[in-house]
Amino acid sequence: MREVICHQGIEYTEVAGFRPLELDLYRPGGAPSRLPVVVHVHGGGWRRGSRRHPLPALGDGFYQGLAGQGIAVAAVDYRLSGEARYPAAADDVRAAVAWVRRALPGYGVMPGPVVLWGDSAGGHLALLAALTSTGPGDTGVDGVVAWFPVTDLTAMGGEGDPETREALFLGAPPSLVPDLAREASPLTHVHAGAPPVLLMHGDSDTLVPPDQSIRFAAALTAAGGTAALELVPGASHFWDGARDVPGIVARSVAFVRSLAPRQSDRARGPAGPG
Repeated sequence: MREVICHQGIEYTEVAGFRPLELDLYRPGGAPSRLPVVVHVHGGGWRRGSRRHPLPALGDGFYQGLAGQGIAVAAVDYRLSGEARYPAAADDVRAAVAWVRRALPGYGVMPGPVVLWGDSAGGHLALLAALTSTGPGDTGVDGVVAWFPVTDLTAMGGEGDPETREALFLGAPPSLVPDLAREASPLTHVHAGAPPVLLMHGDSDTLVPPDQSIRFAAALTAAGGTAALELVPGASHFWDGARDVPGIVARSVAFVRSLAPRQSDRARGPAGPG
């Protein structure tokens, strides 16, 4: 395991009227080098959570563990639904990707493949940001790891209830704003030029049914994209009941390592510390 250096509380963007948005960067020590980069998006139903608290099943050393294996990790915060409604959180994730591509060389990392990785609501945001990126610009990514993501907000139930996670995210129940709900659903945006996606979902998940990943994988494949789907036996949400969480992480890491950059190097912006 390699030495890990952590840069905490880096401001990656500031939106007028809101708090500055920050990320923590974990990178392997040593000389500057080209590395795979994971932009990690936490879950929490779009209304809670923090970059400092990955899934309990992963342990507090999750980010350090990835960096120790030679993967740079940018763990990001974004605006929650109590602060701003859709599309704010997706905009923030795209801004974080742009910061990674622009600024990481100043921190001793030349980005190799840049991968969005998220769980639950974070998986939704990772997919949505990747699929709605404006082509080969700074917000584009080379792959997505999505664990038990919401992919179709119109199929998440809670008919007419204004207090569901989805209603708070959109500003109204999905059934009352169907066009907005479809726009905010990754399923709507599948296309042949999408980056490769790895979906992992517990087959016993009752909070976000596995059909959300099954239908998305089928739709992306039918559109000409690449989707790999693994249903984890006996697992529910948060990987509760999963027999081999380290194996789930290892297969996700292998997917990240299998990717190649889809885009040319960018002009680099402000340098990092020192």
